[in-house]
Amino acid sequence: MRVNVDFDRCASSGTCVRLVPDIFEIRDDGYLYLLNEEPDDSRADDLQEAVECCPTEAISISAS
Repeated sequence: MRVNVDFDRCASSGTCVRLVPDIFEIRDDGYLYLLNEEPDDSRADDLQEAVECCPTEAISISAS
């Protein structure tokens, strides 16, 4: 699977970081960083929750 973030839409609210901290990170500059664009499929449920909880709908996942 592949994780995609539309950084133009992202508000760095941190919801995704709380749900999947090994995939997403907000650094000291206040911006969201994607730590792993192609995580193992075992993370699908957690990532789907991050997609659904993103307040700006900036996160999507697709087949790799």
